Parts: sequence; structure tokens; C-alpha cells
Amino acid sequence: MKQEVEHLFTHLESSGCQFNRNGSWYSATEATAHIRKKYEYLLSRNQLKTTESFIEKAATKSSISGKPYEVKCEGQSVVLNSVWFSKELNDYRKIKNH
Repeated sequence: MKQEVEHLFTHLESSGCQFNRNGSWYSATEATAHIRKKYEYLLSRNQLKTTESFIEKAATKSSISGKPYEVKCEGQSVVLNSVWFSKELNDYRKIKNH
């Protein structure tokens, strides 16, 4: 799980995309820092067992408002973070397994 999550953080940080959290848009660097804090908090409480649980619990929605996070990359439509992260995880696993 750790290697996959670190890959997702690297992908996020270098994406150049923008992330919507509670109605405000943030840079990929700011989004990475925020989601990493949530990841470390959940990890310290032994609440993450899989990369999918990381996506679901740390990278999908606001813990406070419950609003879903969104991502907007240049030239593409806005999508939910859960979709964006899951697609990258699937792509990573395909490359890693070949």
C-alpha cells in the first residue's frame, strides 16, 4: 500500500491540476499537503489497510463538510477525486504488473 500511495502523491504533486475542496480551488502542491496530513492521521490510527481505503477515507471528500473533492486538469472536464485517483491507481498497477 505505501508504495502505491506514495506514487499517487507524486502523481498528484506533478499533475499541474487544480483541486476543489469545500468550494475553493487549490494547487496540486496544496492538495498534496492537505491529503498527506489526512493520510498520516488515518495511518497513525491504523485506519488504512489498502490503497483503496486511502482513496476512500483521505482523498475523496472533506471530513468536516462531507463535500466531495474535485480535480480539474488543463483541457479536461472536472472529475471527482475518487475517480481521478482510482484511474491513476489502475494505470500504475497495469504498468507495475507488466
